[in-house]
Amino acid sequence: MQVDDVLLTKLEKLSFLKVSEDKREEIIGQLSEIVSFVDNLSSLNTDGVDDNFAMSDNGTFTREDTPFCDASVNDNILKNAPLSGDHFFIVPKIIE
Repeated sequence: MQVDDVLLTKLEKLSFLKVSEDKREEIIGQLSEIVSFVDNLSSLNTDGVDDNFAMSDNGTFTREDTPFCDASVNDNILKNAPLSGDHFFIVPKIIE
């Protein structure tokens, strides 16, 4: 895949980003390097590699899921609010 100005314009549109004119050539070069690296990965021979290969045979550590609420955190947050009451922010009504 060749990264050019047309592709960069399409990527800008899809990502809702704007690349300045002075950075376009630099970004095109960086994207071309990334695409060529991925092309190198696709040429690797993985025939003898097990599908379930992992660095460790141990499972992921899990913790007990116990609910915890520190009321001081809520109080510290609400003390910075202009208006609060009953442990909630008080805001102006915006829907009639």
